[in-house]
Amino acid sequence: MKAAAFTSLDQSTREDWQTIAGEFMQFAQGLPDRVAAHLALLRGDFGGFPVDRYTHSLQTGTRALRDGRDDEYVACALLHDIGDTLGTFNHPDIAAAILQPFVSDDNLWMVKHHGIFQGHYFFHHLGMDRDMRDQFKDHPCYQRTAEFCELYDNPAFDSAYASLPIEEFMPILRRVFAAPRRSLYQQAIRDQH
Repeated sequence: MKAAAFTSLDQSTREDWQTIAGEFMQFAQGLPDRVAAHLALLRGDFGGFPVDRYTHSLQTGTRALRDGRDDEYVACALLHDIGDTLGTFNHPDIAAAILQPFVSDDNLWMVKHHGIFQGHYFFHHLGMDRDMRDQFKDHPCYQRTAEFCELYDNPAFDSAYASLPIEEFMPILRRVFAAPRRSLYQQAIRDQH
């Protein structure tokens, strides 16, 4: 592996950044595998639920895939709770941050807000407002997010459901994570191709 020679960013050269960019592009190709490995950290984490969070994620993705949703939507369904390990109190934000460079604004909004929308099914048991999602009733993604929760997230706690293994999702993740739509480094990425 080649490495730049500077000890401070202000001493870096164009040649250093060409080296870094080349290494970055190779590293970026491994993103789908790293994301899948991080998702696997949810294996065995039941948190009182009838299935562990990994099974819930596979089941949500499987339901969306079997329903004919496109790759991007399926990736969002699969990864919607990936933030549970590090974002205990804001897991939708973590999932949205991972997906943001690669998905549409509508799918990003759906992932970022699914926690509030999912609450429709249980917030009242916690003394919370189950209709908290209604603050977004005029938002263009309201129905999309409500439907995601109703069809895929809400019913994905069934221990008898036959979910697909993560290997079935890897081609989808590779396609979705192949090229960012938006990134601070978008121009530099284009120049490397």
